[in-house]
Amino acid sequence: MEKGSVSIGFVAEAMACIRLRGLDPEGVLRQAGIAPDLLNAPHARVSSRQFGGLWHAIAQAIDDEFFGMDRHPMKVGSFTLLCHAVIQSDTLERALLRALRFLRLVLDELSGELVCEGEVAHIVLHDRRMGSDRPQHGSAQPRRAFAHGTFMVILHGLACWLVGRRIPVMGASFCDDAPPYADEWRVLFCQNLQFRQARSCISFPATYLALANIQNERSMKAFLRDAPANFLVKYKNSAGLAAQIRRRLRAWPPASWPDFDEMARQLHASSATLRRRLSEEGTSYRAICDELRRDLAISLLGDTRRSLVDIAGELGFAEASAFHRAFKRWTGARPNEYRHPREG
Repeated sequence: MEKGSVSIGFVAEAMACIRLRGLDPEGVLRQAGIAPDLLNAPHARVSSRQFGGLWHAIAQAIDDEFFGMDRHPMKVGSFTLLCHAVIQSDTLERALLRALRFLRLVLDELSGELVCEGEVAHIVLHDRRMGSDRPQHGSAQPRRAFAHGTFMVILHGLACWLVGRRIPVMGASFCDDAPPYADEWRVLFCQNLQFRQARSCISFPATYLALANIQNERSMKAFLRDAPANFLVKYKNSAGLAAQIRRRLRAWPPASWPDFDEMARQLHASSATLRRRLSEEGTSYRAICDELRRDLAISLLGDTRRSLVDIAGELGFAEASAFHRAFKRWTGARPNEYRHPREG
């Protein structure tokens, strides 16, 4: 699976249901390989594998695959049954209609609707709780933006897998206030992201509804082994120049990454043009390189027993001390805080 990382804000929101039930949060976090102290580092991140492990650990702890964010639990095994419900659909449209019908039966407060307006299709979410009993800031309840976003991630990830490609999201809107990790939704959905809107919905080209379902029972087994972590990296927003550069850099070891001017030449652009276009996307070449190094570091620290010196060298740092400083700048935590938390 592609390496990627997830904001610690997602972890904090997901863990709200554990705290509300008076369960042991440290035990659940360690089961997923996440050091509990990372919750105190607002810029910390975890690997997609760790967040997927957390999703499973929470589901097993409370028998709910939807983090306890609906009055009726999405009991363990529901997502597998959802996949079985849609796997025989011949087109994406029929699969989405079945998926929405299934989720409407499983959940009480959240339901989705497929709406077509000309050349644009929308998945519109209806939430019975978005009213007088809406959780206020400071509440122990997870914000509804997280509930709505998770609902959309499940549907969009499932849809992308069924047709074997990323379905481009043209726009995404949420009823609630923007959470601190709003940029994470931009990576998962699209740059055209709005909060405090009249409805929560994602929009995509209606032509995709006619695409054939290319999956079968056999491929579904492999898909379910990596779900839901695969949703968070495989089908994230891949449009734009920054995403193109990331794909190029992943093909080389970090120590061999080209400098800025060389990357501009490879993209057949002047350095000034590349700098301007990246600035328009709200990023820079250095930021892209740092984010990729950060994600690789998080994966290596959590999934391997390699020494910090070896990891620093693989990431292109001449000295381990330089890696320490960079990692603290990226995440607000020390590299050792990410080492094998299950053992601690």
